[in-house]
Amino acid sequence: MENKSKDPLHGITLQKIVETLVDYYGFDTLGELIPIRCFTSNPSVKSSLTFLRKTDWARKKVEELYLKSLPKFG
Repeated sequence: MENKSKDPLHGITLQKIVETLVDYYGFDTLGELIPIRCFTSNPSVKSSLTFLRKTDWARKKVEELYLKSLPKFG
């Protein structure tokens, strides 16, 4: 019997989440969906990761969008 995590984000890095969202939505749409400066003002994956690693509420919003969007990525 395997011990599988019930967390749907288990094993997925924050970088993978951000890159997937940026590839799918682009920074413009991502900035509209989650209006935070790391997506709206001179955005990059690197600067977004730096901000999201320090800011729990913003990371939570990004993770929630990722989970809601998973069926679209298929």
